[in-house]
Amino acid sequence: MFSKKFDKFEEKVSLSTPTLHGDELKWMEEAYKSTWISTSGENINEAERLVAEKVGVKYAVALSTGTSSLHLSMKLAGIEAYGMPAVGHGALEGHRVFCSDMTFDATVNPVVYEGGIPVFIDTEDDTWNMDPVALEKAFEIYPEVKVVVCAHLYGTPGKIDELNAIIEKHGAILVEDAAESFGATYKGAQTGTFGHYNTISFNGNKIITGSSGGCFLTNSKEAAEKVRKWSTQAREAAPWYQHEEVGYNYRMSNVTAGIVRGQMPYLEEHISQKKAIYERYKEGFKGLPVQMNPIDFENSEPNYWLSCLIVDDEAMCPQVRGEQDVLFTPEHGKSCPTEILQALASINAEGRPIWKPMHMQPIYRMNPFVTREGNGRAVTNAYIAGGVRGEDGKLLDRGSDIFNRGLCLPSDNKMTPEQQDRVIEVVRACFE
Repeated sequence: MFSKKFDKFEEKVSLSTPTLHGDELKWMEEAYKSTWISTSGENINEAERLVAEKVGVKYAVALSTGTSSLHLSMKLAGIEAYGMPAVGHGALEGHRVFCSDMTFDATVNPVVYEGGIPVFIDTEDDTWNMDPVALEKAFEIYPEVKVVVCAHLYGTPGKIDELNAIIEKHGAILVEDAAESFGATYKGAQTGTFGHYNTISFNGNKIITGSSGGCFLTNSKEAAEKVRKWSTQAREAAPWYQHEEVGYNYRMSNVTAGIVRGQMPYLEEHISQKKAIYERYKEGFKGLPVQMNPIDFENSEPNYWLSCLIVDDEAMCPQVRGEQDVLFTPEHGKSCPTEILQALASINAEGRPIWKPMHMQPIYRMNPFVTREGNGRAVTNAYIAGGVRGEDGKLLDRGSDIFNRGLCLPSDNKMTPEQQDRVIEVVRACFE
């Protein structure tokens, strides 16, 4: 139970903010001087080259957001899987799409943009990503599905080989959301290379930022050219403005690309700093009834974008969450994410709850949800009432449980070891 008083940080210790080096300003000034500040210019060309080279794909298309990349990926996937035209109705109109459940809603919303119906796949314990067992069960229930969207949570790769084997067995297409995992590897290969169509993000809090922006990644020249066209309002090669299909204003600006270009040389440095934060937390929490977010070190090397913890089930004090409010009852020797987050806020440090699973979101509460046991809706309702456990004793609705017991810790790579030590002290004090 948190009762100690700690001095507040004079400056806020953030969850994750941009780490800038000065090179960004150089390339932004180049764009300014050249007057190429819109959606073409050398910064865009160079950012695309650097990203494609780093990730190991043939083509990268710089876009205004990672979400726009996911949207155009969904459009392409729907056309490929179902033969829907690129004009008129969404390419996924009326079709179900399997999606990661524990993720930011930008992973899922593009499915809806194209008229698809998200079906959420539960989370596994080893990486907090899409559960291959639940995915196989989902194909048993919905064998007609041909598109799967998989995200890598907080920079940690999922079980890609297992997932892809299932996806390929059922003749489906993987769309990889590597928005949070740029620079992470699975069996030596970068995330963003494992799907037909892949996305990374340069949002302001990502490990490499452009303030905004993202990249569509592929080995298909045809797909890259299509995305490049769609992202610039689908203009045809005519001397006037000729349009034969719906387009979008999704291209990255040359100014944003200048920031990305200046950031790119520092990717490995940022990952190293984030890794040190994760390891310092792991050491500092020894002896507490908590675990760090899990990593499959045998197969993957994450980018450590955010460090998270999960409170052991037996060490949880009572906590109840509504749609926008939360209550908890303090207990000696126990704690919960709400108490820890309040304690961090009291010293001017920023934490955050784990992503609330998509199947629990009001907008998607009526969508199908599949666990490794089958229909997850009954399990979720029972979990709220006390939990349904499998033969191994684990809750069957893993995503809800992780959301209930987990939180994101301050993970800013400009945080000093001394600041992190105080964060660790505060977390420890919550269990006294």
